Amino acid sequence: MTEFDLVIRNGHVATSDSEFDGDIGITDGKIAAMGEGLGEGAGEIDAAGRLVMPGGVDSHCHVEQISSNGVWTADDWFTATRSAACGGTTTIIPFACQHRGQSLRDVVRSYHDLAGPKAVIDYAFHLIVSDPTAQVLGQELPALIKDGYTSFKIYLTYDALMLTDRQFLDVLAVARRDGAMVMVHAENNDMIAWMAERLLQAGLRAPKFHAVARPMLVEREATHRSIALAELVDVPILIVHVSGAEAIEQIRWARDRGLKVYGETCPQYLFLTEDDLDRPGREGAKHMCSPPPRDAANQDIVWKALQDGVFEVVSSDHAPYRFDDPEGKFKAGPDAHFKQIANGVPGLEVRLPLLYSEGVRKGRLSLKQFIALTATNAAKLYGLYPRKGDIAVGSDADIAIWDTERKVTISQSLLHDNMDYTPYEGIDVTGWPITTLSRGRVVWRDGVFDAKPGSGVFYRCDTPPALDAPPRPVTAFDPVEGRLRP
Repeated sequence: MTEFDLVIRNGHVATSDSEFDGDIGITDGKIAAMGEGLGEGAGEIDAAGRLVMPGGVDSHCHVEQISSNGVWTADDWFTATRSAACGGTTTIIPFACQHRGQSLRDVVRSYHDLAGPKAVIDYAFHLIVSDPTAQVLGQELPALIKDGYTSFKIYLTYDALMLTDRQFLDVLAVARRDGAMVMVHAENNDMIAWMAERLLQAGLRAPKFHAVARPMLVEREATHRSIALAELVDVPILIVHVSGAEAIEQIRWARDRGLKVYGETCPQYLFLTEDDLDRPGREGAKHMCSPPPRDAANQDIVWKALQDGVFEVVSSDHAPYRFDDPEGKFKAGPDAHFKQIANGVPGLEVRLPLLYSEGVRKGRLSLKQFIALTATNAAKLYGLYPRKGDIAVGSDADIAIWDTERKVTISQSLLHDNMDYTPYEGIDVTGWPITTLSRGRVVWRDGVFDAKPGSGVFYRCDTPPALDAPPRPVTAFDPVEGRLRP
């Protein structure tokens, strides 16, 4: 009689805080035992000479979502989760995006209808709050938080999505009172609009001017403002897709003051530069995202911030719009200017190999740091730990097995999303996930994907642990409780 459903044998098992050589026993989709010489499994995987680590958790991606200017992402829930699985990621947390006039509860329901029949790996949802009406703030958000949607994103840019500072404060107050993490897209909308208008008046329309309209100072200002607003309400926040030195300085400044401010960055700020937006013809559009990539010197600053712990998370910010498609990047027409081109880059499948190759292999990051940044920290921050993001008895058997010596030249032809390009085309990496398990199911092995649409499961998120931080009031009046502090 077999002791386990599956045993992974002889691997080098690594987590964010430990490493050992041995076996992992899996039963009913969970890790049942760890050690050497485990009993027989109904199935066996020999991982000798391989790295065995937690499956990645990509906590910032856009899946089957319509943008504020009416362009659908290229990936639906099947192609996005397939791509993630083939890149060693076993959990994603995309956004249920509210547009103005929509009920937040209805938005969540519609995203479940899209995801449920198609997803092949597990998922949770962040909420995007763009219309914080009295109904949303007083009823819908508190109820959704209790139902396991314990994080939401707000925008300080994009006319159709952005909140005023006062609306931002209202959302922060709900987060503190009801127990949720607020993620912030921090760019100053008026600065961007003012610059873009003058650039277009001067006839400067090419993709490279996207970066000129969004210099680092617009991110710095909005980051500082977000920190100040969160400090007033006394609630933690996470600044997403931080692109460079000036926003990094603001996060360091806040932490030096003892504030709970978390940071996230993405591969585009480690591997792309503003020069990529200046490629011939329309090619620069393939590298447009917000905030935009900065210069090469700034890449080193972002790497250093990763090493120093400024960032807790590296996500993909997967926002896929096809290049040669009338419903993609150039939906506004082949001569669209930089303000009209769909804004975002893909990256679900290559996030882990890029960071492993350039981070761990080149000595910029330890293996434990890599696992923390790509799996464990996101699971902790968003209330999925220890179910996700770890290899431990009782955790889900979400596991990626790597050939750390495999050399791959990234090419769109190798990837499994629904895109027609990758901005990382031609980059050489060493190290690639060769087997991915989702709750003990082998969904990717030796170049073969095998999972049925709808086999992924939705996970409710617990209250983020960051909300347990001791209070740091800045006034004698508590604006959330509506009373003077004792």
